[in-house]
Amino acid sequence: MKLRLRSCLASCILAATAAHAPAHAADKPLKIGVVTEFSGTYASAGQSIESAMRAYMKLNGDTVAGRKVELILRDTGGISPENARRYAQELVTRDKVDALVGFNFTPNALAAAPIATAAKTPMIALAATAIVTEKSPYIVRTAFTLGQTSAPMATWAARNGIKRVFSLVSDYGPGHDAAQAFKDAFTAAGGQMAGEIRMPVSGMEFAPFLQRARDARADAIFVFVPGSEAAIAFMKAYNERGFKQAGIRLIGTGDLVDDDSLPAIGDVALDTVTAHHYSAAHDSDLNRAFVKAVQAQGRKRPNFIGVGAYDAMAVIYAAVKKTGGDTDGDKLVAAMEGLKLDSPRGPISIDPATRDIVQDIYIRKVQKVGGELYNVEFDKIEAVKAR
Repeated sequence: MKLRLRSCLASCILAATAAHAPAHAADKPLKIGVVTEFSGTYASAGQSIESAMRAYMKLNGDTVAGRKVELILRDTGGISPENARRYAQELVTRDKVDALVGFNFTPNALAAAPIATAAKTPMIALAATAIVTEKSPYIVRTAFTLGQTSAPMATWAARNGIKRVFSLVSDYGPGHDAAQAFKDAFTAAGGQMAGEIRMPVSGMEFAPFLQRARDARADAIFVFVPGSEAAIAFMKAYNERGFKQAGIRLIGTGDLVDDDSLPAIGDVALDTVTAHHYSAAHDSDLNRAFVKAVQAQGRKRPNFIGVGAYDAMAVIYAAVKKTGGDTDGDKLVAAMEGLKLDSPRGPISIDPATRDIVQDIYIRKVQKVGGELYNVEFDKIEAVKAR
């Protein structure tokens, strides 16, 4: 009788425990916190990121491993490490997100890195400074690094009759990386630097710097500036200084003639040669589907920032599928390491040693296609590691 009573009590306790137990992970939404710029000078970056992430969900479904995907957006307003840190903290402690995505600017990414480490939350960073992935074992990058694009640009320039180059870059982490990678590769290939200038990252007055570059009488100027507004302002000042008429070529990283900026820049961008990892004109079925999904949200076309966000979703989905819906941070990061995926930009992988992206880099020239300006790819360097 006592045995039966104990057995009955045990069964009741188990039933009560099960009734009050938290729902299985598969019943919980998969929360992704998105921390980037949705207002201010760089608002187009946030718009690109959100539209690309939603394009991925449209093409691949809004559920993965039985879990409904939910995006939670936070606006840093621009380069604001304080906001980035605060929002990352709120998202992991209050909203209980399973992953963080965004951090388009390096100072914002570096500010949030300790939060990702303390919370053991995967953070898919889009900032392009080489050191970003070194700042937390939970950071994975699906964008690019400036060294990854600048060195191929330098090698191409040296092989195509450009002997002297003047470098103009924005004065912060990515600009420093771009200038150094270009200089190292260009001089190693026999080229000569005619001069180097670091321009204020928040400034839009480029005329004095361009005049100094013009006076140096180099064969070309190599340029990196971040964001559509800066690119538009730079190209306007470049046009006013008569570089084309003087036979001084314009080369750079793809940020300079980003798909977001080209319509506003106009024909002055024609024939500009850049190295980058994505163009909306990339010839593949997956890219055409991506472009269409972004355009369905009212944007003209996706850009390189967007493709990084699209692939952030691809990496998260693939990792969650591998873990069977388990979003433990260590398990997710381990699942991300070594992933190989097809992207709208071409094949990509996540280096298991560095958690950084490996991808093809394209040499492109601005041309008119169907009456519109596009970066048309004409050469490719395969499987370039981040540097």
